[in-house]
Amino acid sequence: MMREDARRERLVLKEAATDPGYGSLPSDRPIEEHIRNGVVNIEKPAGPTSHEVASWVRKILGIGKAGHSGTLDPGVTGVLPIMLEDATRVVDLVKGREKEYICLMRLHRRTPRAVTREICQEFVGEIYQTPPVKSGVKRQLRTREIYAIDILESDEREVLMRIECEAGTYVRKLCHDIGRVIGSGAHMQELRRTRAGPFTEDTSVRLHTLKDAYVGWVEDGDERELRRVIQPVENALVDLPRIALLDTAVAAISNGAPLRRPGIAEIDLGIKRGDQVLLVTLKGEAIAVGTAHYPSEEIARVEKTSVVATTKRVIMDSNTYPRHWKGQKIGSITGSSTLS
Repeated sequence: MMREDARRERLVLKEAATDPGYGSLPSDRPIEEHIRNGVVNIEKPAGPTSHEVASWVRKILGIGKAGHSGTLDPGVTGVLPIMLEDATRVVDLVKGREKEYICLMRLHRRTPRAVTREICQEFVGEIYQTPPVKSGVKRQLRTREIYAIDILESDEREVLMRIECEAGTYVRKLCHDIGRVIGSGAHMQELRRTRAGPFTEDTSVRLHTLKDAYVGWVEDGDERELRRVIQPVENALVDLPRIALLDTAVAAISNGAPLRRPGIAEIDLGIKRGDQVLLVTLKGEAIAVGTAHYPSEEIARVEKTSVVATTKRVIMDSNTYPRHWKGQKIGSITGSSTLS
């Protein structure tokens, strides 16, 4: 049997209900838990570093940890997702997602627009880059993928373009290299990030909006605006294929156990061997990120003892759901080890 919603088609292995006494829908978590498992998509202004913005978010909310998912230079504006508390466990996963920028490139001498457009298209695909001297990574030649360069407006000196690219692409260096090939020389004049993985500027909020929402909750007890500006951590992982688990398997996975077929309720179709997958509850809560050992269609046919996915990054607190393996092996649920 297959289910289909607006985003994904699923294979149902076992019809099951979830106990409302444990966990909750991501959108219905108590506000303190919502903050602890939340992401705020900040509209970064020009001036501060990404680290400073993350530090301000931490101080505004009075929390211990906050981490940004991809550095923007001080002069660059736009989308800067900040993971809060437990959600910082997925910072690296979001950092690795593709990015989109709006860039204003200035050519150093007049160049026909047709020539500029043609040369820009030569940079779509795999390119080689050496990180700039001021970057925080090792300066060695590496490859990056440019998915698209769309010129929005241009004249013979200035080019406004949308760039879709792999994480870790240096747009400043890209402009420099385009200028070298054109022969005129060029530099990046302005840059704005409009998307980082699933986060877009449509859902970004300014720091003062976050501050006002927090004050409204603390002083007036009104949590509605804070719930709007802080998104559930699941929103950061929406592009990962999912495997939904029975309630009885959740605690074992949140303790780091591998997943075996008996613990599965539903599987997204299209999963391939080696894919990163999001292991979720039947309420849609993120439990962990794992690596699939089989394609979707094979999972329903493998032996019960076969490991379907290896747990790589646990997200959920291990005490959220009750344990079901005390005094017995959990091989029939998730793995072959005994936990107590």
